[in-house]
Amino acid sequence: QVQLVESGGGLVQAGASLRLSCAASGSLFMISNMGWHRQAPGQQREFVAGIVGGSRLNYADSVKGRFTISRDGAKNTIHLQMNSLKPEDTAVYYCYSGSPPAKWGQGTLVTVSS
Repeated sequence: QVQLVESGGGLVQAGASLRLSCAASGSLFMISNMGWHRQAPGQQREFVAGIVGGSRLNYADSVKGRFTISRDGAKNTIHLQMNSLKPEDTAVYYCYSGSPPAKWGQGTLVTVSS
């Protein structure tokens, strides 16, 4: 099985940037489809960004133009560069692999203060 470990969350002010990372290890056959969901307090988990088939990039409308997902194939790692953060981006961000998502990381908290 694949193991996913996220890093990079934290507390920032509105307008700031953060970069999340997700490192995959173990059985890697699912890592051509990886990405991020997030879950805000009291809300359902929602899709944020994903890489499909190793190259196609998808984004939720709410983050288009602000977030960028990328892949470091040599390190089996994906990144989520988050710019112009807003308080409504506050959530626990979960890395996933598989399509549909079959494996999840433990989550990393992003808090954006106004």
